[in-house]
Amino acid sequence: MIALEVFKKILEENGDKFPLLTLDEFFDGNSEEDSIAPNQWEDGRPTLDEMWKKLREIEKLPNVAWVRVALHDDTEIVEEDGMERLNLVGDSIIVCTDMEADELENIADCDWLCSDGVTESEPVLYYSYIPEIPENYQCLEIVWD
Repeated sequence: MIALEVFKKILEENGDKFPLLTLDEFFDGNSEEDSIAPNQWEDGRPTLDEMWKKLREIEKLPNVAWVRVALHDDTEIVEEDGMERLNLVGDSIIVCTDMEADELENIADCDWLCSDGVTESEPVLYYSYIPEIPENYQCLEIVWD
């Protein structure tokens, strides 16, 4: 997961806009199963490890430039026993690709993810640390709820 100090610095440098996190920054070391799509976690949503594996496969496709996790507004820095801790809450998955939404929906297997599907996205309006979007590519968002 992204280090607390790195996260704080990004927020400070970007007017408190949450960064889009790489898959590793969100999933690596994250054992909070309800940290993304919590309403679907006990309703059949795959584990974080299974989701991470599937998203890494998507990220490797030749017509995918990058895959990132968009954070929910509930993401916060909390204090426990005098120590600060980052509580990451994922909102959606953003995929930069030249695919159409229905194609990504099939490849991602949105039914398996217990996702509500894929929509177009404009991450530049809401997030920081957005990688370059190649010409003729678009951002699509795998969403829940």
